[in-house]
Amino acid sequence: MTYEAMSLDVQHLLSQLHISKCILIGHSMGGKTAMTLALQRAFSYWVWIGPWALLLCLKKAETDLVERLVSVDISPTPTGPVTSFPAYISAMKSMSLPRGIPRSTARRLAEDQLRSVVQVPAVRQFLLTNLVEVEGHYMWRLNLEAISHHLPDIMTFPAFQSYYPGPTLFLRGSKSPYVSDKDFSEIERLFPKAKIQCIAGADHWVHADRPQEFIAAICNFLLLP
Repeated sequence: MTYEAMSLDVQHLLSQLHISKCILIGHSMGGKTAMTLALQRAFSYWVWIGPWALLLCLKKAETDLVERLVSVDISPTPTGPVTSFPAYISAMKSMSLPRGIPRSTARRLAEDQLRSVVQVPAVRQFLLTNLVEVEGHYMWRLNLEAISHHLPDIMTFPAFQSYYPGPTLFLRGSKSPYVSDKDFSEIERLFPKAKIQCIAGADHWVHADRPQEFIAAICNFLLLP
């Protein structure tokens, strides 16, 4: 469960759907996956230094697939210091529910068990959408073992020497710590045409906290030449 693997999943899906050009919009982990895909299909170069020569080779840019890119409240930098994601996964793995209870009761008990760790009600409700019943037993539809095993990969970002030359928008929430001013230099290195926009009053869930402002920012970006 690395960003490189998830990027390939998206590319395979686009191929199956016969989509040859797209605008990618990704939030949080989805944003890192979208950035990885754009960077994998963009300019890169390598240098060979021999006894008599310096050779510089440029790979052909393949920006036709990703026409534009929007990253929502995430940057191409490690996020471990600012996220509670590992604690959420641990709380979900330790949840225990009795068999044969109504779904409404299961959701209530699950929420009670998550409450001390996942303190934001909207985030708890989002996590609970992944609670499913299988033959009277309640479980998470997510592969928590795979997520736990790859937490170091999820909390960081792949190393790239290439850059994505297409139009890029980074939308950040004013109340969120996920994109900070110190990330700007890495954003500009990998995405030289990036615009960074802050949505006032939004936390990490920008699209849920300020939906009107979020949609307006996306539409304005898509209208740019």
